[in-house]
Amino acid sequence: MIEKKEIIIIGCGAGGSTSAQFARKANRKSSVTIFEKDKYPQYSKCGLPYFISGKIKHYNDLIEFNENWYNKANIELNLNSEITDADFENKIIYVKKNNKLLQKKYDKLIIATGSIPNVPQIKKISKDNHLNDGIFVIRTLDDAKKIDKYIKKGKNATIIGAGLIGLEMADSLFKKGMKVNIIEYLPHILPKIFDEDLSKLIKEKINGYITIFTNYLAKEIEIVDGKINKLYIKNNENSKIIDIKTDTLIIATGTKPLIPTFCKGLKIGKTGGIVVNNKCETSFKDVYAVGDCTEYKEFITKKSINIGLGSIVVRQGITAGINASGGNYELPDGLLQTSTSEFFNIEVAAVGPSNEYLKNTSIINAKYNGNSLPSYFPGGKDITIKISVNEKTQEIISGQAIGDKAAQRINTIACAIFNKMKIEQFGKLETAYAPPISPTLDATKLTCDIIVKKINRNQ
Repeated sequence: MIEKKEIIIIGCGAGGSTSAQFARKANRKSSVTIFEKDKYPQYSKCGLPYFISGKIKHYNDLIEFNENWYNKANIELNLNSEITDADFENKIIYVKKNNKLLQKKYDKLIIATGSIPNVPQIKKISKDNHLNDGIFVIRTLDDAKKIDKYIKKGKNATIIGAGLIGLEMADSLFKKGMKVNIIEYLPHILPKIFDEDLSKLIKEKINGYITIFTNYLAKEIEIVDGKINKLYIKNNENSKIIDIKTDTLIIATGTKPLIPTFCKGLKIGKTGGIVVNNKCETSFKDVYAVGDCTEYKEFITKKSINIGLGSIVVRQGITAGINASGGNYELPDGLLQTSTSEFFNIEVAAVGPSNEYLKNTSIINAKYNGNSLPSYFPGGKDITIKISVNEKTQEIISGQAIGDKAAQRINTIACAIFNKMKIEQFGKLETAYAPPISPTLDATKLTCDIIVKKINRNQ
């Protein structure tokens, strides 16, 4: 017998909105209510760089579900509504809406408060707790609208942070006709996703479009007439300081979980996120959490990681929504962190931890540079695949790809990791072949063969 429940969700991003949708699907009798402090319902944060580039013509196109959709789905949506406190013992939340304080009881609560930008300490980056003119973060729809409006005035853009968002933003600003520089503190770009050898290959491919400074620290900003004019950066090796002409500065140095004060009493993990289990339950009964405000374990190392990928956030939302409605749904025993992007006409994708995070594991890996089509067929594109395996178990633990259909190949490798396949077994996988589509032996299979040869030599 399905019971009627009062389900309240805090946050209408991908995690909160998905939770609401699946709570409603799983239990038609329950009351499902969302409180969102922002003025927008669910929109695509991943699409923000493409609105700035002009690929997406209007910011309203990023809104995935409008208010009318929630009404039709029988989900009560409250925008401009901020949670001021929560009483987990008595199952009450306190809401500020239209300058009125309200309280509402719940049976099940789902917290989806997201994250906030991690802004580095740079001299003169802000004044009176506000970023100086010409300096932006890129996290919300309003952030993107501000950047879009401002860059019509600018010519020289600098981005701090060479992760996926930083590179996507670099591509977007380049397409707007700006001269773009990227500053990365670590020795190579995409440091959390790719090994250094593949990072260098990606950097070589995009050097003709923009200028990248790796192993540099952003130190100080020069302000002229109230606006940014220059950025001073320090070389981490020789401490030499240089300046970069900049009228637009984008901070893309990652995010940190947004844990409001009403979350007091919930267990917070080592990475600063709300700890959840495989049912998205928190440390408090009948309180769930999903999305960037949470942490869960990584599949290979079992170490705690913050949630940051939209694909994982949605899966958490499905889990929390079903379970809050009385169902029984579980996440896998760890997250693969499968990711992909495209910038400067280069497709990249990766799954699993980079070798940097596997220092205590004996690894054998191989890299293969090939082509997406048979050598005799015109129109083939370069593809580079790297696969790493645990030398002891011979199980695949990570994969990285650059080039044509990189994401499709990484999705296949992700399946192998998830099922703990050994490299020799995966190398025998039968793949589709037709001259205008793919070669008889895909680059992933040929990469596997190289690793198997290495293993056999070591035995």
